[in-house]
Formats: sequence, structure tokens, C-alpha cells
Amino acid sequence: VKVSAKAEYSKYSIEPASPTDFGTMIKGTKKTRTVVLKNKGTLNFKFHIHRAPKEASVLESKSSKQGESAPLATKLSTGKKSSSSTQGHLNLGMFTVSPCSGSIGPWGQQLITVECLAGQEGTCEEQLYIDILGR
Repeated sequence: VKVSAKAEYSKYSIEPASPTDFGTMIKGTKKTRTVVLKNKGTLNFKFHIHRAPKEASVLESKSSKQGESAPLATKLSTGKKSSSSTQGHLNLGMFTVSPCSGSIGPWGQQLITVECLAGQEGTCEEQLYIDILGR
């Protein structure tokens, strides 16, 4: 009886790399950017996007080594610090992210839409945490 197994971690990439900058916008206007989450491995994985915890910048620096698997923080720039997640959308101040969770098959990809609606005058910066489950 021949028995074999192959163990590996989930392999993924996020393009474009952080930060996503919407630049200067006129109050009341809307801009959209797309982020691509790619599965570069042979295993399905699930992802969930939420507001980064305050210690995300510490995690980001610790996970900078290539090949190390850790949640990734993506920074959005250009108000308020309120967040809510409903029906696949995550609202963070001026930003709306969708979808905020899902599953990606081997060699597949998911387009994640980040929309900015310029509200209050001033600068808004938020960090998103993209958690790859089973990494």
C-alpha cells in the first residue's frame, strides 16, 4: 500500500501593493480603485477583510520577510473613523470595500472594489486587514 501526502501553506498575492491612494478629491465626488487578491497555490482559501487592529503596523513590519505567512494590512488614504460591515460591504469613514469576505479556488482571483466618497474636508486614512484563513 502506497501512501503519500503533500503539505503546503496557502500562497497568495495582493495587487497593487499598499498603500492605495485616492489623491486629492473634490468634496462630494466618488472614485473607485480595484485591488486583486490572487490565489497562487493549489489549495482553496477563505478571506475576510476588516478594519486593522491598532497593532497592525507592528504585524506588518514582522511579516515583511518573504515567504512568511501573516495577515496583510492595506492602507487607504484620503474623515471619520467609523466602521460597519453589512451584506458583503465594509464601510470605513469615506471608504466602502466589497466584497469583504469570500473563497478563492486554486489559481483563482477576487477583485475587491474600494470606493471613496469624499465627504468632510480633510484627510482620511484607514488600514484594512486582509485575513487569509488557513495560512
